[in-house]
This record gives sequence, C-alpha cells and structure tokens, in this order.
Amino acid sequence: MITIDASGKDFKELNELIRSETEVTIDNCLGQRFIASGMSGKSITVNGVPGNALGSYLNGADITVNGNAQDAAGDTMNDGRIIVRGSVGDAAGYAMRGGEIYVRDNAGYRAGIHMKAYKDKLPVMVIGGVCGSFLGEYQAGGLIIVLGINAGSSPIVSNFCGTGMHGGKIFLRCDEINFRLPKQVKTHKAADEDKEEIKAYIENYCKFFGGNAEELLKSDFFVLTPDSGNPYKQLYVQN
Repeated sequence: MITIDASGKDFKELNELIRSETEVTIDNCLGQRFIASGMSGKSITVNGVPGNALGSYLNGADITVNGNAQDAAGDTMNDGRIIVRGSVGDAAGYAMRGGEIYVRDNAGYRAGIHMKAYKDKLPVMVIGGVCGSFLGEYQAGGLIIVLGINAGSSPIVSNFCGTGMHGGKIFLRCDEINFRLPKQVKTHKAADEDKEEIKAYIENYCKFFGGNAEELLKSDFFVLTPDSGNPYKQLYVQN
C-alpha cells in the first residue's frame, strides 16, 4: 500500500506510481486526467478532484473519489467499480460496457451516453441526485438509476432524456413523468419485479453513502425503455 502526493505530478507519472502497487491512496489530486486508465486488480482512493476520463477503459479496478469528478468518468469502462462521494461532470459512463458507477450527488449532461451490454456484461450507473440533459442518449444496454435524493422542486432529469435510446433501461425515482420524452421511448410505473431488478444496486448506494434502501424502494419509480414498435432508426432509414 502506498500514498501518493499528486501535487505537481502529471497523469503519466501518477499512473506509473499507481501501477507499482495494488492498494493506492492519492492525495492532493487536482485535475489530473486518465487516472487508472485501463487498469485492473487495483484498489484506489482519490482525495481531491480527478480530471477527465477517470477510470477510462477500466478493466476491474475499484476507485473511490472523496470529492467530485470531472467529465467522462468511467469512459468505456469494461469492469470494476467507481464510487464518487460528490458529483460528476458531463458524459459519465460514456460507452460504458461493464462494471458499476455510483455517484452520491448529481451528474451533468449526457450521463450514460452510448452505454451498452454484451453477454454477461451489464453496466450499471446509479446517480443519487439529478441529471442534466440527454441522460441515456443512444443507450444500447445496461441500467441507469436516478434516485433524485434532495431534488426538491427540480426535475429529476433535464431535457431530451433517452434520445436515441435503443436498448437497456432507465429507472427514475419520481412521482410522475412531467417532462417530455422522445417518441421512441416508452415508460411504465415500476412494479415489484422491476424494483427487484435494481434492489441490489440501491442497497450498494446506501452502503457507500448512507440512507435506507428499503425506504427508497418504497417510492414510485418509472422505467424507461425503447419502443420496439417505433424504433429510433426509422428517423434515418427509409424502406
């Protein structure tokens, strides 16, 4: 186990030090990009604010951030887990194809864009607060769960949620869908079997950040899925 002072270090130097040990704590992180990119078999704690593409192409490492993270956290990650004890910027989980991302607070624009699933790989992203526009844009697989904790009067998601969605599911914890959805997305109120699908991930969220999973699961959720009868590809393909 090592503790690395990131002050004055660029991402190349930082990643070389991370590769030298299995368990790593990074102090004074301030915007270094690509931390742990492509790594596996590591347990990494980041104190500070990592820069763009934290855990990009991650292949089995666990990363915990004690603070916020910038854009594209978990970009194209394949396996592992990223826990953010704050908020994330735009495009979290971009093209994510496996593993799990847990964000205590909010996410910016385009969270889960191009998320996909293949065979035994099921990417999952849980956002505790609210999300910006284009949540789940072009989603092709996996699960996105937005809990809306402390959202108050703010909408749980902003504009264009599910635009281009053609696979996977989005779970929104809210009393009603009072915002516009694309015509290619359908929604239904979550039944008990739907909630069972996300139960373990909400329990994980509460284990990492606190809260009562049982109480959260008693809330209303809505499930967004692509409408196979009105596929998005029809906007581009002429028969």
